[in-house]
Amino acid sequence: MSNSIESYIRDIPDFPKPGIVFKDITPLLASPKGLKLSVDMLAELVDPDSYDIIAGIESRGFIFGVPLATMLGKGFVPIRKPGKLPFTTESVTYELEYGTDTVEIHTDALDGNPRVLIVDDLLATGGTMAAAAELIRKIGGVPVAAALVIELSFLPGRAKLGDLPVHSLITF
Repeated sequence: MSNSIESYIRDIPDFPKPGIVFKDITPLLASPKGLKLSVDMLAELVDPDSYDIIAGIESRGFIFGVPLATMLGKGFVPIRKPGKLPFTTESVTYELEYGTDTVEIHTDALDGNPRVLIVDDLLATGGTMAAAAELIRKIGGVPVAAALVIELSFLPGRAKLGDLPVHSLITF
């Protein structure tokens, strides 16, 4: 999907290491027009009647997920790094290029088995998004789709998510 929010994304070469071109969303976040446009466009990606609640992945998924939930009259569930949630949690550890990482969710976050839209800023290798979907399933929820601002289509993120529909505003 071609759109004007792409003009708010800047490339930072060799970050965080040589050979990587980082897609920096901070100009998008700093622009009231760009931020509103991105949230409005995310709202159109997935039929709001197909999900009950929005889960956002720490931390940039919070930036887009909370205003989206507010706009659509949905609740919001945070998926966080370990040790950040105060109540009983469920966790999933997943593989990174060098090592592992873990994400957590409150065990009671999805009482009633709601259908969940997972929101984040970027899909790259797919490890974090796949772990988020697994977490949601572990506590009784049903991941309906992933909604993202950016998808790096040259990386295997979409393939790692199996049959979870992926919707993105910009694809590189």
